[in-house]
Amino acid sequence: MNYDRQQILSEIVQPGQSKIVLLVMDGIGDLPKDGKTALQKAKTPNLDRLATESDLGQTIPVLAGITPGSGPGHLALFGYDPVKYQIGRGILEALGSNVPVGEKDVVARANFATIRDGIVVDRRAGRPSTEESSKVVEKLSKSIKEIKDVRVTFYPGKEHRFVVKLTGEDLDDRLTDADPQKEGKPILFTEPLCEEAKKTSEVVNELMEQIGSVLSDEQKMNFALIRGFSKYPRLPQFPQVYKLRACAIATYPMYKGIAKLVGMEVLETGVTIQDEVNTLKNSWDKYDFFYFHVKKTDSYGEDGDFDSKVHVIEEVDSLIPQILSLKPDVLVVTGDHSTPAILKSHSWHAVPFMIWSPYTRKGLSRSFDEFECARGSLGTIYAVDAMSLILSHGLRLEKFGA
Repeated sequence: MNYDRQQILSEIVQPGQSKIVLLVMDGIGDLPKDGKTALQKAKTPNLDRLATESDLGQTIPVLAGITPGSGPGHLALFGYDPVKYQIGRGILEALGSNVPVGEKDVVARANFATIRDGIVVDRRAGRPSTEESSKVVEKLSKSIKEIKDVRVTFYPGKEHRFVVKLTGEDLDDRLTDADPQKEGKPILFTEPLCEEAKKTSEVVNELMEQIGSVLSDEQKMNFALIRGFSKYPRLPQFPQVYKLRACAIATYPMYKGIAKLVGMEVLETGVTIQDEVNTLKNSWDKYDFFYFHVKKTDSYGEDGDFDSKVHVIEEVDSLIPQILSLKPDVLVVTGDHSTPAILKSHSWHAVPFMIWSPYTRKGLSRSFDEFECARGSLGTIYAVDAMSLILSHGLRLEKFGA
């Protein structure tokens, strides 16, 4: 069906007093290992109890069979059609790292990587600490300042990630990613997707050559993969569309960036999940929509570390009572995509979705996992439809039509 969901919702949404928590366990969906997924293996008494009082289902982030990035996965959960709003990951990383982005800028997300004889052997360079990678970013900043009259600026990110900003005339973000996305493949240079992007492509490729030269003496962080080229896009703003005082609690720049892009206020928080819960508590009276992001479920999935993914799920479960003690009117637990540990990457599999409120069909489910969600009362829905469910459970939507 060809219709604008946000436009429809904006016409029937109404202000209210209800408090909504959207808890996103990044990459939560999994595939069985030794007969069980990470959600099934984890000891989750609180999430399982919540499931008995909730409606369960599963979401498709973009379209069936398509593996989404984190950007499209989150945009969909926030009610933005990820096919209509295709946002480069660079702008999300940049905004989340407080990088100023002007009209003449193209920004991109970069990963430090380890290469041997032109082959990518580790896309994340062993996941260095933020302190370690920041020193290498500083090394690049001192060595590379301008290419073809385009100013190059580097900004440190988190762990192996950093931001590259190009500033100059006639720059265009319509480029292919300079990242093979898989280990064991040759390094990949960018190509222009249109004639207008030819100059930018040449600058990026020269930049990659220079990065390789500057970092040739590094053992692990000896190259960079660059992707998600983007200029600053303009999106409908979440607080205005949904009439919600919205905030984001996240520890990684990319997720702060996407929240900023849609108009949420990003709250300062510590590095642990308990720190994030404390931030939620301290901010409870100031907002009515809380986007709460947990990163490590995804990180451990990408590392193929099934047991650590289980541990993070159990940690989240242990903190559910603290969230419930705030008496939210709506609590959603889901993910932006699936990251099965056995694949070590994002996948196309449907994502577990659970919504708790006083208005759910209680008693239909026994636990929170992929298979119970597949059998749940909500069935399989597109993630872009999650916001209408969330708003309706918060009594925020008027009747549609006469």
